[in-house]
Parts: sequence; structure tokens; C-alpha cells
Amino acid sequence: MKMNKTSVKLRSVAPVFSTTDVARWLEHYRGLGFEVEPHNEEYGFASLGPVEIHVSRNQDHDPATTAGCAYLDVDDSDMVWRQWSTAPDGKDVEPVDTDYGIREGAHIDPDGNLLRYGSRH
Repeated sequence: MKMNKTSVKLRSVAPVFSTTDVARWLEHYRGLGFEVEPHNEEYGFASLGPVEIHVSRNQDHDPATTAGCAYLDVDDSDMVWRQWSTAPDGKDVEPVDTDYGIREGAHIDPDGNLLRYGSRH
């Protein structure tokens, strides 16, 4: 079955990251500037502007095999890095200029979930 390309309209996407401790994950993302909301002990939400990330408790979470990744298009990579690199318990990669015209950086949360971000220069 071939779909008409104009019939489907996507409005947003929310990656679901894995953690062993939803409350700790929410507190970390609050420190990054996100508004956070627990649904219950098993699930929660973090939002910053139009970006929303969900989190689900996984007792078998292993950062080497079950961590997630999201790429964020931001206005100013250096400003994001300055703010996020002060959050405790995360790891940060300072933004660099790429040969494809985007200045990219990264933040890894305590569960190994990766937030890559970039801004056009």
C-alpha cells in the first residue's frame, strides 16, 4: 500500500529514555533547565520549550546497551554547553565547528543517555 505523502502530518516526537531511578533522572533534567513532571515512580516527562523527553524506569538499564540518544536543534550551542556543563553528575562535550556547517556539542546524563545538540553558524 502506497501512502500519499501529504496525508500524514507529524506534530512532535518525544524520545523515551531509560533509567533505574525516575526521580533522580527528573532532578538531573531539572538541573539542565527542563520543566519536569513525574507520572508515577515508573515514568516521567521533561520539557524545555517545544522539546519533550520521556523517561521510563528499567531495572535492567545498562548504559552500555540500553541508553538512548536524541539530537536537538538549538539556537546557540555554546550557551547550551555553558548552562548544561554546570549540572552535577553529567558529562559534557564542548561544542566544536563541523565541516558541515553546524556547531555541535553533547551532554550525557547519569544513565548514559546522550543529548547531542547543534546550531548552524
